[in-house]
Amino acid sequence: MQYDVLVVGAGSMGMAAGYFLAKSGKRVLLLDSSHPPHQRGSHHGETRIIRHAYAEGSLYVPFVLRAQELWTSLERESGKSLFLKTGVLSVGKEESKLVQGTLKSAEAYQLPLEVLNANDIHHRYPGVNVQPGYVGCFEPNSGVLRCEESIDAYRTLAESYGATIIGDTSVQDVEIHKDSVTVFTKTDTYNAHSLVVTSGAWAQEMLAKLDLTVPLTPLRKTFAWYNADERHYGSEQFPAFAFETENGLYYGFPSIDGAGLKVGRHDGGVPVNPNHDLQPFGARKEDEEDLHTFLRHSLPKVGNLTYGKTCLYTMTPDDRFIIDRHPRHEHVAIAAGFSGHGFKFSSAVGQALSQLIISGNTDIDLSAFSCRRFNLNEYY
Repeated sequence: MQYDVLVVGAGSMGMAAGYFLAKSGKRVLLLDSSHPPHQRGSHHGETRIIRHAYAEGSLYVPFVLRAQELWTSLERESGKSLFLKTGVLSVGKEESKLVQGTLKSAEAYQLPLEVLNANDIHHRYPGVNVQPGYVGCFEPNSGVLRCEESIDAYRTLAESYGATIIGDTSVQDVEIHKDSVTVFTKTDTYNAHSLVVTSGAWAQEMLAKLDLTVPLTPLRKTFAWYNADERHYGSEQFPAFAFETENGLYYGFPSIDGAGLKVGRHDGGVPVNPNHDLQPFGARKEDEEDLHTFLRHSLPKVGNLTYGKTCLYTMTPDDRFIIDRHPRHEHVAIAAGFSGHGFKFSSAVGQALSQLIISGNTDIDLSAFSCRRFNLNEYY
């Protein structure tokens, strides 16, 4: 069968792209080396934070607001509850990047934001310990996305619009022709007019097959759940959070449906080969020590560890995404290098990729995410 678009990598970005392309009437095939949603990439672990006053830069704000609109649309179309408006509390020294970036984004786009001093934070959230000199930025309209359920919703709808999804299938090679592409697996050959590459930690390996070398570094990351008193940390009264401390940048979630408080460290991480099995949580001494140190100082009423997991970040040198067309092949679109903060955008990334394939343009400015910002010749 001749397809209009072939999507390699059916995780968060790829599944959303498949949905938008299929909904537009395209004949779409999605290939994935596992069966999404799955545990081998960057989209598992139940939950992800979505922030609007984006500390990483105001350039992200229109994109994340579009994503929020699209999550709402997905909830409506799928009938699933995917977004929990818990609010998000970002805590750090007043001069920290986290706080200053949040303030600047909120001001630039007139987003609702409440600034709390250390006493305010402790009074409102007795389970939080904040040193004098630290402040909190509370976003009431932000919150938590159910990540695996979101991908599953996109999958179900994509299939309802005619998309074909094949799991447990690795791409061995790709040929790019003037107006088409051919993708080879171990057992089959597939042809399509256009190609979308959204292969996560395997993006560098996949893009090399397209004669494009981009600077991407997969990292092993960890996160864990802890017993938590629902009176202090339950999602009815406690927000998702980010803390910039002297020891690192941490993020977490309230106890949702009694699952316990979830916490991880955003910075750091160990470079890995994604083709090798990740060491399980606890295999490295710092896995639990990092989180224990943070919780002891900042969330002292949290109880014992229940279990932890590992996942992958795929980092660019500047921590910004790559969302672009191939520099030499306009019928190939790329999304990669989401650097540990991409899931919240995946609805909008999927829409943008579909627009790049269908019309060559997007109605959100993605120039900051062009692969052309790198001197790609350095990486050949």
